[in-house]
Amino acid sequence: MPAPTPARNWPATFGGRPFLVIGRAGMDLYADPPGTRIEAAQRYTACLGGSSANIAAALVRQGCAAALVTRVSDDAVGRFVLAELDRYGIGRTHVRPIGGEARNSLAVVETRLEGCQSVIYRNGAADFGMDRADVAAPDHAAHAALVATGTLLASEPSRGATLHAFALARAARRPVVFDIDYRPYSWASAAEAATVCAEAAALADIVVGNDVEFGVLAQDAARGLDAARALAEAGALVVYKRGERGAVTFDGGALHRTGIYRTEALKPTGAGDAFLGGLLAALASGAATRTAVLRGSATAAMVVARVGCAPAMPTTAELDAFLAEHPGPTDPED
Repeated sequence: MPAPTPARNWPATFGGRPFLVIGRAGMDLYADPPGTRIEAAQRYTACLGGSSANIAAALVRQGCAAALVTRVSDDAVGRFVLAELDRYGIGRTHVRPIGGEARNSLAVVETRLEGCQSVIYRNGAADFGMDRADVAAPDHAAHAALVATGTLLASEPSRGATLHAFALARAARRPVVFDIDYRPYSWASAAEAATVCAEAAALADIVVGNDVEFGVLAQDAARGLDAARALAEAGALVVYKRGERGAVTFDGGALHRTGIYRTEALKPTGAGDAFLGGLLAALASGAATRTAVLRGSATAAMVVARVGCAPAMPTTAELDAFLAEHPGPTDPED
């Protein structure tokens, strides 16, 4: 199997190609108006959701091309998702409807910071039905990189399909980007998640996660940073996010500590997907790693201050204006 692509060459290899994102696309229903609790809501605003679709939306908003590989339910909700992908300009040639009892992911969410409730329905999730034929259909060599989140690894056949996609991308000498994105409710156990996600992370060229997620990889909450460092020593670019304490990025022999951009947040959701989209878009434009991490952080800060996830993703012009006008970033904490 080919060795991971060196980090210093990634911006050059990204250029001019669409990103291939595999995984969840769904419908988000936000209690309206902002601040309303779900149990008191009389109306909702519908928008595109799902971690992979959100990342693709962030990439497109910031000037990159992106295509999605996933399954959607063959019903009205699935058709809503397809229409939204078209509206955002996200390629869906390899998004396939699936019938029977499969259903699209559905998230019912509040726009509140304190005690925000997010109720996610994943019973018989359509994206878990993605198989090896789905991920083998695209020409991996024609894409900038393969982007995947850990959500797909929680069940078969999507688990095997995702790992197969990693192998196909590496065989095509395309970088593999892995967002750990650990969702406990999807997994049989934390131990299973640790084993499977560690296998995926070992195959990736860029690994992104927060302190809890790297703690899962290490099977020890106190040793997440050690797990991140070990992946970096094996050749990956690793971003270890620490919430308000900023991020630690392992970039070859360099280590970057970066802060965050403080903002008037409306909600906590969408930050991780926004961060990854902003990071990759910046790397694709040729930005240095530290700059790319800061642009990812600024993208996340903007999204938590807006309603929704996919519709909250800023354009490049909006992000540039935010960075020009906004104080920060904060000093990173040790």
